[in-house]
Amino acid sequence: MQRPLLLGILATAFWASNFDATRIALESLAPLTAASLRFVIATIAIMTLLACTEGLALAPLRRNLLAFPALGILGVAGFNAALCIGLQSSSPLTGALIMATTPLSSTLLESLLTRKWPAVQTFCGMALSLFGVALVLGRGHFATIGAMLTPGDLVILAGSLAWAAYGVGCKRFVKDASPLAISSWTMLFGTIALVLTSLTEGNPLRAAWRAAPDALLASLWMGIVGSALAYIFWTIAIAGRGVARTAILFNLVPVFAMLIGWGIGRAPAPLQILGTAITILGVALTQMRLSRLTARPSRGPIAS
Repeated sequence: MQRPLLLGILATAFWASNFDATRIALESLAPLTAASLRFVIATIAIMTLLACTEGLALAPLRRNLLAFPALGILGVAGFNAALCIGLQSSSPLTGALIMATTPLSSTLLESLLTRKWPAVQTFCGMALSLFGVALVLGRGHFATIGAMLTPGDLVILAGSLAWAAYGVGCKRFVKDASPLAISSWTMLFGTIALVLTSLTEGNPLRAAWRAAPDALLASLWMGIVGSALAYIFWTIAIAGRGVARTAILFNLVPVFAMLIGWGIGRAPAPLQILGTAITILGVALTQMRLSRLTARPSRGPIAS
């Protein structure tokens, strides 16, 4: 297996592990405090990487003095706060499935902005993917999906849309910055926003000090492995495979989320397995079409 492909797959596995790790952290930390702790750790790690590889040059920051803070608040603070809040009532697998539709949301949002509508195959992929998510959420009873949706599902959906807007915004509004620089600076501003917001829940330092060891270990895992290391691996995969071909791998996130849940004793129901497979098939159908239309890799955000 090629090294960029292997690292891309590992990145999706690390991201998938964040769903269950978040649930562990939420057992003794408030949602915004848990998200803040994770990204303080991740920001220290990824800014250190940026300093050691590309240097902490301020030129990209000056060129994007409005874009970086806005995108950080939207795609890092907004998305991850929504994920932590949503997982209080949603399940890790459902959250991962909702997040798997993010590439489709990005495609649709970009189409609205450019007024260039996707091909029929892309729309078919979107419909198939949404059918798979609906199958899981409604447990086969589509007429009662609205009643079965938890508040957490809707919050995670809002976070997914925020991440889609972040991706499109990075592509359209960021000027002359590498993927690592984009991720590092937006993560820094997003982390600042998360920390400030977490003050509404009390003293985050005191909460982290009093947290159970399991919650702290889960936060450490999410910060170093599920965020910083995953970003690094994803960057290498993009450099070796291109954006479009690497984006297809994001469809593996719900698969790994399901396998991780299975490994810790939460066996998925047959409908969940079927819905996951249909969702991945639909997203892959769309992404394969996009990959054929993409002639050259383009710069953009690294990933969630």
